[in-house]
Amino acid sequence: MASNGHGPLTGVRVVELGNFIAAPTAGRILAEFGADVIKIERPKTGDELRNWRLHGGDVSLLFRTMARNKRSMTLDLRSAPGQDVARKLIAGADIVLENFRPGTLEKWGLGPAEIRRANPEAVLVRISGFGQTGPYRERPGFGGVAEAFGGVRHLTGYPGMPPVRTGVSLADSVAGLYAVIGALMGLLRRRSGEPGETVDVALYEAIYSLMESSVPDFDAFGVTRDATGATIPGVVPSSTYRCADGKYVVVGGNNNAIYARLMNLIDRPDLADDPALQTNVGRVERGAEIDEAIGSWTARLDSPRVLELLAGASVPSGPIYDVPDIVADPHFAARGMHERHPVRIEGDETREVLFPGIVPKLTEEPGGTRWLGPELGEHTDEVLAELGLSQTETAELRAEGVV
Repeated sequence: MASNGHGPLTGVRVVELGNFIAAPTAGRILAEFGADVIKIERPKTGDELRNWRLHGGDVSLLFRTMARNKRSMTLDLRSAPGQDVARKLIAGADIVLENFRPGTLEKWGLGPAEIRRANPEAVLVRISGFGQTGPYRERPGFGGVAEAFGGVRHLTGYPGMPPVRTGVSLADSVAGLYAVIGALMGLLRRRSGEPGETVDVALYEAIYSLMESSVPDFDAFGVTRDATGATIPGVVPSSTYRCADGKYVVVGGNNNAIYARLMNLIDRPDLADDPALQTNVGRVERGAEIDEAIGSWTARLDSPRVLELLAGASVPSGPIYDVPDIVADPHFAARGMHERHPVRIEGDETREVLFPGIVPKLTEEPGGTRWLGPELGEHTDEVLAELGLSQTETAELRAEGVV
């Protein structure tokens, strides 16, 4: 299986040495668009993600999602024979992904120097909590730590309340996106005959990149942004409003023309025509008054009616969905954002389960799911055979616990 299927990255081979979320996110995206991603896992235990958010069965559906289209190969990178096999894999790779603590690959004899000797053209993508350089490089840093250190955690929640986090792995996922961008830029660089690029992605920097103008605002004006609940600083109106049925809707009426339409819709022409409120600067000064007017209007109507009227007035708005709402909404299905795949739940029981679709949508060579995250070591023999190892040599590695 030298190729992982159809897609713009068909023919690109990726060796994924990482675990958990960040590097596997990058590997997942590359695999969804045709790359042959060989996921290296520890013998016997595998990626810890196999047991994260495990609601039943032997393998979490999170792993089935994150490892789709990848080939699983077990390999003990702490052993000399395992490192030899890894170097052989790297010699034929286009991209090497890793998210170990800085210095770990070097300790295993698989650092950048060794990778360059094995394959001068390989793009090495390194993801870590604090980056490969700097005084904090050796600190362990998971996503939650990065979200706090990078500034986002300080902005979540409501004023005066303890900071909260989002219920997903935000830092890891954003870092995975940057890793893909870096990997693709590294592949483009090779076209000019340049040696392989090294991409250094820090989780905290992935989060820091989302902080917009927070630092310039502080440096220039001494303004420190704090948690603001459902609103966003300096933009009015843009918030969440409770409806008569107890549900909430998000309304964004901060464009000047949209603001006028919104105020007229809620029967507040006085606010629509007020000269002081014709620009966002003026509206920010009276944000509480404007939000109270919108909230009074939504409180009198059920959320479906609110959204219907807002859509009719071309005011950006939407419901706040939970997962059952997402599953039921026809737009997700129409866009191919739901896929059903058979999954072994427990023992021999197999069930059709809904999984998220592929992003982004390409017209000519769209990505796809060819298989879900594989069983531990499912492709070990296959990959070793591609490297030229005989069945006897593979059996010896297995007997020694290397694979």
